[in-house]
Amino acid sequence: MASTSSSSIQKSFKYDVFFSFRGEDTRKNFIDHLYFALEQKSIHTYKDDERIKKGKTISDELLKAIEDSKFYIIAFSKNYASSSWCLDELVQIMECQKTTDHTAYPVFYDVEPTEVR
Repeated sequence: MASTSSSSIQKSFKYDVFFSFRGEDTRKNFIDHLYFALEQKSIHTYKDDERIKKGKTISDELLKAIEDSKFYIIAFSKNYASSSWCLDELVQIMECQKTTDHTAYPVFYDVEPTEVR
């Protein structure tokens, strides 16, 4: 009797985790600490450290990093929604999450979930 096994083809990701965050709120505290903790555990994490100039559109490289990440940690903070860059990232994350094998985890940093709505 032949044995059948069902195996699905899994996408390989360049990054394990992508951080979406408002730099002025969380970069030098929460995000940096979490980033280094994940890296110490060999969890490959994408964290954009370049200064984003106001009025610039989200870059192709950043969009690609979102697509190439398995998990997303979205750090909602007081000023997250005031950044068009953060909102563009969030739209891309939500698009990837509903069409492929991605998972998003919201973190509410110094805000209540009801404030984010």
